Amino acid sequence: MDDRRRPPPSDELPYRQPVRPRPHQVPATGRHAEPVKQPTGNGLPRHTGRGRPPANGNQPPSNGDQPPSNGDQPQANGHQPPGPSGGRRRRAEPHPAAAQPTRRRPHPAEAHTEVIQPVRPAGDEPTEWIQVHRGDLRGAFYQEPETQEVIEPVTETNAEPVDEADLFDDGDPADPPDPADPGAPDGTADAPAPRRKAGLGATVVKAVGELMVTAGVLVLLFVVYEVWITDLMSAEKQRDVTSALDQQWQHPPATADPERSQRFEFADGEGMAKLYIPALGEDYRFTVVEGTTEADLEVGPGHYKNSALPGQPGNFSVAGHRVGKGAPFNDLDLLQSCDAIVVETETGWFVYRLLPTVEDAKDWAARGADPLCAAPGSTRVEPLTGAYAAAVGRQIVTPKQSEVVAPVPGNAAAKVPDAQRRKLITLTTCHPKFSNRQRMILHGELVREQPKNPAEPTAVPVELRETR
Repeated sequence: MDDRRRPPPSDELPYRQPVRPRPHQVPATGRHAEPVKQPTGNGLPRHTGRGRPPANGNQPPSNGDQPPSNGDQPQANGHQPPGPSGGRRRRAEPHPAAAQPTRRRPHPAEAHTEVIQPVRPAGDEPTEWIQVHRGDLRGAFYQEPETQEVIEPVTETNAEPVDEADLFDDGDPADPPDPADPGAPDGTADAPAPRRKAGLGATVVKAVGELMVTAGVLVLLFVVYEVWITDLMSAEKQRDVTSALDQQWQHPPATADPERSQRFEFADGEGMAKLYIPALGEDYRFTVVEGTTEADLEVGPGHYKNSALPGQPGNFSVAGHRVGKGAPFNDLDLLQSCDAIVVETETGWFVYRLLPTVEDAKDWAARGADPLCAAPGSTRVEPLTGAYAAAVGRQIVTPKQSEVVAPVPGNAAAKVPDAQRRKLITLTTCHPKFSNRQRMILHGELVREQPKNPAEPTAVPVELRETR
């Protein structure tokens, strides 16, 4: 045998160059890295670093040990040492015992759950459960501790029979009829007991009660209609007649004689003047229509057709509703002596003032000192005497006393020449409210006239700004 192929003596191991691991085989560093094995002086790997020695038990041989033969045991780093004749190295599979298990960090969801015991508040006693008795009480009686009531147990002798069909009767018409039900359609059950017939007195009382309730509802509906519904309807009619009167005054018919431009005759329901009462509010104004029929008064205050016209000698009489249908004279009872009543026509303004009432006339020396009773440029207001003694500021009469609207109020038989007649105004309305049993009458006397000036169409009497 050639000496070059002879293995060296066991005590003289040849030096073997350590095999460097490839870049992708460099062991990891850190806590869980595998220990690094470095070669010793005799060519065998040596355990270094932290941790335990390799699990395969490969320890550096001592003097006299036999070197491993080619291909017997793999190196600790996973490579097969080359043979004496050289050649290509072959990767050796790592020994199963040399693999170290890799420790991984646990997932938060895998953490151990700690159950916190509930804390019972101080003084909270545990709930005491009462055992349910399931069995026969054997004739025993139960006595309620608080009421001392003795409850007898239900037995077969004293228990009432229960129809199971009644327990599940939900009113479904598809369910079969129950023969024991009085209302069963098969006719097998007994007929229901007849209802006791009400007596004559109960029937009368019931009928009267129903009639009273019906009458009350009808009266209530009538009041709503008279007070609110008719007001809305009359307000619409009042706007229409006012608009028509304004158009007539702005565009009068052309005549050769200017003095004949004033009209003295009007059709029924046609606007003929405007009425203002400053004591009842700055916005108090109504268009006076011709006529006093029910249809005319639904539009607004109506002029008595046989009475004088505004500003003429005689008695300019106007009627109006006090409740419903616009209620233009609802607050006439609030007027006082010497309050202004202004009437506007196509050609001018006429200022009337309320005559003294019966109570004020008794002490007129003191009451007559009111500045409104003697306004500058106006006739002083005084109680009337002579043939006009019956004309007072306010009075209550019956519907048959029509002499209140006569040329001489309250004295229809008076023979006063036209030239000596006073220029009066009379307002009539129902009294009391919601009734036509009586009439409230107000009389006033003309104290001042103000013709309209075409150059100043917006000029109005100062009395329209009076307030109490």
